[in-house]
Amino acid sequence: MSEPIYPDADIPAKIAEHGLTGWYLEDGWLRRKFTTDGWPTTLMLVNAIGYLCEAAWHHADLAVTWGKVWVKLKTHSAGGITDKDFLLARKIEEVALWRPEKGGALEGTPNKFVRG
Repeated sequence: MSEPIYPDADIPAKIAEHGLTGWYLEDGWLRRKFTTDGWPTTLMLVNAIGYLCEAAWHHADLAVTWGKVWVKLKTHSAGGITDKDFLLARKIEEVALWRPEKGGALEGTPNKFVRG
């Protein structure tokens, strides 16, 4: 049984509902570009996204260059964007942009790292 898909007209409201700043609809895909501070961080981000996708059993399409990762989501089996895509986008966003609490025990990287 496939998931119900959202019509294009409903996507912006669903993006806002899920707090997905930086995500947008283009060509039938839920998309987001992340910018990194270089190749090692790009590879770490790709692997983190890959881990989340595999754990969720819902796989993103990725485009990767030296300091950028583009994420594309849609539910292939349903033929469009479903709740699965919004939930996975939310988890990718949480992990990719997570930073330690200021003043906390984890000091955090001094590098630019991943930016939305």
